[in-house]
Parts: sequence; structure tokens; C-alpha cells
Amino acid sequence: MTEILDCPEGVVRCASIVKEGGVVVFPTDTVYGIGCDPYSDSSVARIFEIKGRQEDKPLPVLAASMKDAEKIVKLGKAGRALAKKFWPGALTIVAPLADPKISDRVLAGRQSLAVRVPANKCLLNLLSICKYIVGTSANPSGRPSPRSAQEVAIEGYDALLVDKAALIGLESTIVDVTGIPRIIRQGAISAGEIEKVLGENE
Repeated sequence: MTEILDCPEGVVRCASIVKEGGVVVFPTDTVYGIGCDPYSDSSVARIFEIKGRQEDKPLPVLAASMKDAEKIVKLGKAGRALAKKFWPGALTIVAPLADPKISDRVLAGRQSLAVRVPANKCLLNLLSICKYIVGTSANPSGRPSPRSAQEVAIEGYDALLVDKAALIGLESTIVDVTGIPRIIRQGAISAGEIEKVLGENE
């Protein structure tokens, strides 16, 4: 039976479910996400199964702060400049992996990891306890991302954390800084805003 938890009262319970190896659905500042402990192979396997996601597609990880993010990836000069400008917020940065203990399933065979520090207060409360959580959109692969708890159309997870705060409704913008910085997906932050920061920090 899926537990329905309200923010902020349910955050501690939600964190304990994550730490016990559970899979949870939660609000982000962009869309509703699904996640688990990024160090648990079996939990990450459930995310792929629930979403019907191909296992060769890596998963992003959400962190509580830029300091915590830098413990799992090497942001480098460009990544740091982007993080300082847009975190917490709707920017996902793909950077070289710094923590080899992250589940191989999250990485999907790569030596890089996508990270983000979200701006949603409820989720940041959860991350203050969990530190890191896998954070991919809570939808079946190829279907629209849910912008509210009511729109979550997947099954098989352990808890749903509900927040009344409004979400942007657009997915995060993804920038890869493993080499020459490049935009992989334009979302809530425009290419122009990204290029401006990169240009100022060349």
C-alpha cells in the first residue's frame, strides 16, 4: 500500500523510507519526481522497472547543496559558474563522477553523473536528511511529466510526498560540462541564460 505523506509533516517518514531502500514520489521545483537512494542497486533497478525506462539511460541525482554536489561530481570551472548562478534551481549539470560508490545502474556505464540542487523547500527538507536522492520525472518513459500529485500516473512506489507549492511545470535544462560545455536539453532555463554565464566565465 502506497503511503500518502503531506509536506512538511511527512518528510521525516519519507526520508526513512528512502534510507530503508524504498522508492518515493516527491515534488521538485519543476515537475513531480521519483527517486531512491542512489547507492542502492536494487532500489535503482525498481525505478527503471516502474518507469519502463531503458537501462542504458542514466539517471540524475538531486543534492542538498552545491557543497554536497561537489562530493559526487567534479563540477570544474564552467560547472561551478553555472551552479553558483542557477542553484538551487532548474539546472541539471552533467559532470565527471567523483564518487565511485554511486550505483552503476544510475550511471548506465558512464563515468559522468547528472546532478541538480532543486529549489523546492519540501524537497530540500527531504535532502537535508537523505543528502542525495535519485530524481527523475515520475512518469512512464515517453509520457508527459506530472505537474501535480494528481497527475502522477505510475504505480509500484512506496510513498507519495505531496506539496501544495506551485511547480514550474517545465523540466530542468541539462548542460554537459564533461568537455566543452553544451546544452543537452533546454527546459526551464533558456539557452541564452546559460550561454551568458558561460561567456562571462571563459
